[in-house]
Amino acid sequence: MADIVHLIQIAAPPSAVYELVGSPEGFTKWWAEDLEKREDGSIELGFFDRSTVYRFRAVDLRPNELASWRCESGDEWQGTTLEFVVQPAGSGAVLRFTHRDWQAQTDYFATCNTTWGALMFRLKAAAEGKAPGPLFSRSGMAD
Repeated sequence: MADIVHLIQIAAPPSAVYELVGSPEGFTKWWAEDLEKREDGSIELGFFDRSTVYRFRAVDLRPNELASWRCESGDEWQGTTLEFVVQPAGSGAVLRFTHRDWQAQTDYFATCNTTWGALMFRLKAAAEGKAPGPLFSRSGMAD
């Protein structure tokens, strides 16, 4: 199994970071604007005019500490877990992100690692009160 790992310091309290990773609405502020809540409690994020759709289910939500989401779809994402660990650090927070349990380190894994790095900076900006918007709009990637 392979994991993508990122760590970023954020000049905002853990609660501000958690709001962005512990709720579907939070994802729309930095990740993807195409969000659909399903009746079974899962959420779907659509990418590239819904040519790619990932379905997630929250598996462990501990306010201001941990948000863990299991991916239930996608050729390489299915069965992986997104884990956001939020820790206080001085007057701000540290976010430890892991996209865990990939089957292999494929080219798509490497591409996703790069994209997650960009997403971490969007998440940081959103938590710090800026308005970067989601990296993925309904039709594609933002500028």
